Amino acid sequence: MKIVTIVGARPQFIKAAAIRRAIRKINERLQTRPHEKRRIQEILVHTGQHYDYMMNEVFFEELTLSRPDYHLGVGSGSHGKQTGKMLERIEAVLQREKPRMVMVYGDTNSTLAGALAAAKLRIPVAHVEAGLRSYNPAMPEEINRLLTDHLSTLLFCPTDQAVRNLLKEGIKDRGTRIVKNVGDVMCDSILYYSKITEKKSRILHDLNLVNQQSAIRSPQYYLATLHRAENTDDPKRLKSILKALNELGRNTPTVLPLHPRTKKMIKAHHLFSEFKNIKFIEPVSYLDMLTLERNAKAILTDSGGVQKEAYWFRVPCFTVREETEWMETIKSGWNVLVGTSVKRIVKEVSQTEGRRKYQKENKIFGDGNAGQKIVQILIKHYGYTQRH
Repeated sequence: MKIVTIVGARPQFIKAAAIRRAIRKINERLQTRPHEKRRIQEILVHTGQHYDYMMNEVFFEELTLSRPDYHLGVGSGSHGKQTGKMLERIEAVLQREKPRMVMVYGDTNSTLAGALAAAKLRIPVAHVEAGLRSYNPAMPEEINRLLTDHLSTLLFCPTDQAVRNLLKEGIKDRGTRIVKNVGDVMCDSILYYSKITEKKSRILHDLNLVNQQSAIRSPQYYLATLHRAENTDDPKRLKSILKALNELGRNTPTVLPLHPRTKKMIKAHHLFSEFKNIKFIEPVSYLDMLTLERNAKAILTDSGGVQKEAYWFRVPCFTVREETEWMETIKSGWNVLVGTSVKRIVKEVSQTEGRRKYQKENKIFGDGNAGQKIVQILIKHYGYTQRH
């Protein structure tokens, strides 16, 4: 069975790695059976949506992902321009490879372009992380995930809530359409890579975030991430968030790895010199990011993936948005929506963090075997149709 996987942004590299590990295990098992000559063949297509080394190359190195079979080199651009380029180039790959299905991840322009190209060629689309909804139509990601779900044949949901979201839109597990809660593939990656982060990552020492008295067991810094267009491209919202981080940084180091878009906008508005209490750093690798998250006093973010990682690491999280796709993290008590108001952010982080009541950990995001479940479903419904 030949599958074409479309990726383009760093969260998708992480998710794809979990599926590729599951595929590799299946293929290795088949090789032990002399009579079995069939396997799953995965063709990896990188659109080039992320092209900075720390947003791209280092992830393939750390995650031990094989190099892409195709690199489309699309780069940056407006949503329409970028998606259009992807659509044209992905279509050419699909016509050449003729896969049994196309697998896409998350909610980026790469996701939508891959789904559109496949659907127009009548190739089944498998969407990993299906069913997420913020119900904010102003978000490009919301448009991408909504359209992708309605184009998909196989919808792999990370939670029960995601399944319910799809049901509201008439998308259900019936006939040729498959809708399953398989758990979150990001959970697979957290469990897999957390075992090696402490051995390989030196980020805490490199940034002088650990001293001899506190050690890692007593976190002494805040970690922030900021990348969504709704925050970075609105000067008022961007400056408000930075003011809050700067205020928090008066007493506690506040670390902000800079997404290329964020760096560009801060530079364009001449804001770097205005916020001396923020420790601006370049983007970090996945292993370094996990280390920073695990040992932070609290995390402030507009990233869906980081919200979940904070939940898994049991680190208090404050989301600088008015809504989130991951309401499960809010209900659990580990995440609070704080918007972009300076006063609100500082108050919540300073006062709420120490007295919030947290629910016990549960399995709302699965058991860390989402990748295996996805591959098993693919085999069950499509079988091995391509031989060596």
